[in-house]
Amino acid sequence: MADETGTRQLLLLHGLGATGEVWLPWAPLLERRWAGRWLAPDLAGHGWSPPLPAYTFAALARRVVAGLGPVADRLGPRDRLVVLGHSLGGVVALALAARHLGLPVDAVVGLGIKAVWSPAELEKARELAERPVTWFASRDEAARRYLRVSGLAGLFAPDHPVVDAGLRREDGRWRLAMDPAAFGVGEPRLPALLAATDVPVLLARGEQDPMVTDAQLKEFGVPVATLPGLGHNAHVEDPETVLALLDPFH
Repeated sequence: MADETGTRQLLLLHGLGATGEVWLPWAPLLERRWAGRWLAPDLAGHGWSPPLPAYTFAALARRVVAGLGPVADRLGPRDRLVVLGHSLGGVVALALAARHLGLPVDAVVGLGIKAVWSPAELEKARELAERPVTWFASRDEAARRYLRVSGLAGLFAPDHPVVDAGLRREDGRWRLAMDPAAFGVGEPRLPALLAATDVPVLLARGEQDPMVTDAQLKEFGVPVATLPGLGHNAHVEDPETVLALLDPFH
């Protein structure tokens, strides 16, 4: 949707294990509150997006740019691209804003980014990345595993359409629509990512998010927003509150 100042595009990026469909409940809200286009792609190795040979935040960002295709090509100097990313998607959002990528990102909101990783956590992630695909005899078993892996247990019912997007059926068996190797993306180098961009960045977290603290985020010298009463998946728990984080960037 264009106006005299150009187009307004919102790019929504999901977290590890989820798919772009996690933003599906936002659709009615965005129709009312976002006067422009919005896109919610699957990150590489998730949903319908093919896997990568090796997972890095830069490679994930390049895949997003490639997937945008004509949308990215048409963005001009007066157009605005705001990126809201959750967890893994928040790190990819920062990578997309890097000057060398040349994508005209106007602002980044990173929600629930895990800023500090212990050696044990990194080792566990490497172990998960090396595991083969798990097959399930029933959709229900696969759905419940998907909800645990994506951190969405208790937020969506196993038969919700959002869950359908995270599952694949092959030869009568079920698996998650995720490449396990994506777990091995590693620890984000947030200071370097922030230094590589000139655009406004807001880091946000749910008050109850166990994965990151206010103090950790404030170390990076950018604005930090704490969302009262919300957890790691604040964008699912309270879409209106999270969408309001974008108000300064309209």
